[in-house]
Amino acid sequence: MTESELYRRQLSELGLSGGDVVMVHSSMKALGTKRTPEEIIGDIEAVIGEEGTLLMPALTYENGSVFDSEKSEPCVGLMAKTFWRMPNVLRSVNPTHSVCARGKLARALTVGHVMDDTAVGVHSPFMLLPCYKGKILFIGEILNACTFMHGIEEILRPPYIRPTEKYFTVNGEKRAYRGGDAFGWGSEFQRIEWILEEPDIRRGQVGEAKAYLIDSRALLAAALFKMRADPYCFVTDISPWI
Repeated sequence: MTESELYRRQLSELGLSGGDVVMVHSSMKALGTKRTPEEIIGDIEAVIGEEGTLLMPALTYENGSVFDSEKSEPCVGLMAKTFWRMPNVLRSVNPTHSVCARGKLARALTVGHVMDDTAVGVHSPFMLLPCYKGKILFIGEILNACTFMHGIEEILRPPYIRPTEKYFTVNGEKRAYRGGDAFGWGSEFQRIEWILEEPDIRRGQVGEAKAYLIDSRALLAAALFKMRADPYCFVTDISPWI
């Protein structure tokens, strides 16, 4: 069995299948492989097929106040940086939390993000995932990187978030964006593993990396329920150390 065949089998065993809409968060280091990002992207797309759609965060929150969807390089992850530059990849328009996508529903998932005046608003690809029965794939022990959870915070506006407003130049246009400062609180999004059960969360392996596949609809429902009962359930107080 070739490495490619192994990866594709592992992804299928995890629960990825033809036609899936999947948002991928990845750690190339965790994979422990000499395979290139292009090869791994190819494996994922081979499993979801022509009817599927692959998405990856193309975040630029470290890049200052100017965003150009054609030029602003993502600041998170080698695989995401690679995917952004690949043919036929579309990118949503947001100065800090854009998303790249390729596949059947790429345009539908990215085109509306420009309408939001927040990072992970209702038109963002992150929050549209449940509308398309989307899945979230984590390659590596990186559940804490679940950007989807910031969308939950935007819906519920928990008390640890202090509203902010900042101006960005987005594709040449100056625009105001609402945000939130959680100073004194650290995200603990890896706790989402505790609120989901199979088949809503599937655990497996990709290469040498531990992997998780999560149903975005189940995560939305469970996280909303949990945070309404306890707004602080996905954060920890770090104020004594800052």
